Formats: sequence, C-alpha cells, structure tokens
Amino acid sequence: MMQAEGAATPHGEASLREQLVGMIERLPDGSMPLGELLDRFGEDGLLLVTIFLTLVFLIPVSIPGVSTAFGAVILLVGVSRLRGKPLWLPARLRARSIPTARLRPALERGLGWVQRLEKVSRPHRLPGLAHGRAVELVNDAAFILAALLLMAPFGFVPFSNTLPAIALLLFSVGFLQRDGGAVLLAHLANVATIVYFGVLIGGGGLVMKELFNRIGLG
Repeated sequence: MMQAEGAATPHGEASLREQLVGMIERLPDGSMPLGELLDRFGEDGLLLVTIFLTLVFLIPVSIPGVSTAFGAVILLVGVSRLRGKPLWLPARLRARSIPTARLRPALERGLGWVQRLEKVSRPHRLPGLAHGRAVELVNDAAFILAALLLMAPFGFVPFSNTLPAIALLLFSVGFLQRDGGAVLLAHLANVATIVYFGVLIGGGGLVMKELFNRIGLG
C-alpha cells in the first residue's frame, strides 16, 4: 500500500486510488476555501496532497486560476520537503476559493493515471535513485522545478499543465514507494516539459519576428 511518509492513513488498507476517490466524493458542491480543502487530508501527508492536486492537470483541460493556486501549494510542499518542515500556507492562499463543482469531473478523469501507476510501480525499485540524503535533495529540487513549470503561464496551450503534472505524479508515487524507476521517469518528464516550453517560446518568437517583418517593423 502507498502511504504518505510517516503518516498513518485513516482509510485502513484502501489503495491510493480508493483514498483519492473517497476524498473527491466528499467534496461539497459549489466552491470551498483552499485551506479547508487541504485540511480534509488530515495526517495523510504532503505527497497525497500533491497527487490529489495534480489530478486535475492530467487531462488537457484548463480551469482558470487553478494552476496558479494548486501550483503554489505544490511548490510549498516541495519547499517544506526540502527544508524538512511542516507545510505552511499564507492566509491569502488558504482563503482562495476553489470551484469544486468544476474540479470534480477533471479529478475523476485524472484518477486513471493513478490506477495505471499503481499497477506498474514497484516498491524499492532502483533504490539508489530514490533513497539517500544527497539524492533526496536533488529529487526535491526537481520536484520544486516541476511545480514551477506547472505554474508557467501557458495554461491555454494543450498539455502545458499536463506534462509537469505527470512529473509531479511520478515524483510523488516514486517517493511514496521508494521507486527509483518512477523517479527517473519524473526527471524525464521534467526534461520533456522544458523542451516543450522551449519549442513554444521559440516558435512564438519566430511568429512574432515574421509578423514584424510583414508590417515593416523588422
């Protein structure tokens, strides 16, 4: 069973997917403050929080404002892991209203990724990539990078949120399972995201240059 580090789950022997399904089903209609949403995780742990917040980005659909808020929380999760401190959120972020009615369908569709990863993830596979202080520092820094990539202002572009979300999901499952294979795939997803963003930026620059040339400003 996958559990958050050092945290007992109140869901008995439920699988990770079953825990997440239960949390989604308990979301209220309408909206709720982000802080209240996070409080519902209790002691389940920061990585379970990350997986839950990541689900909505695993499909190529953008919900305005969510990537910034959720990305900020995931970023702070990464910082707290790097510092070995409890998660802290500023009051303004905790009070941020989250449209749960719009989130629920996206969260449910993202659960397929979790189910697939549960089937292929293997505890303690390639342990050298997942365990050890130096390795953990590198991995936590890469986790923070993925959160920053998730927050990049490309939400209107298909897969711009999906790629870093896949990296974060793989990191989280890899950390929970001590699965170096999942962690390695997460690093590769980070690289793929950077390459994709580079293509977007480079292509946008070429389009702008061509436009300026056509209107005589180049």
